[in-house]
Amino acid sequence: MDRCDEIVANVKMEECYAGLSLVYVNNPGIREEIEAAVKKVKKKTGLKPECFDNSKEHTEAKQSVYIEFSDEVQRDSGAFFELLLRELNIDKCVNETI
Repeated sequence: MDRCDEIVANVKMEECYAGLSLVYVNNPGIREEIEAAVKKVKKKTGLKPECFDNSKEHTEAKQSVYIEFSDEVQRDSGAFFELLLRELNIDKCVNETI
């Protein structure tokens, strides 16, 4: 199964900032899976990025979860993002602006 059809991952990295958005069609099961994966990777790495739900309400057709690192912590963000994508069985990110 190509998981990238269910969850579209976008990553953006700058000097003191790194962010990953996970966009998906409204599906409570996918939201719960993403939240569980983020929690697991946080526990495994000890890192605590900011996490945002980019949906105003949980009724929009497309929803997203956004994970953000800033300042000095962002140096470790790549490893966090890789573990998270692996946990969600996502093998690539698209090259789009978040």
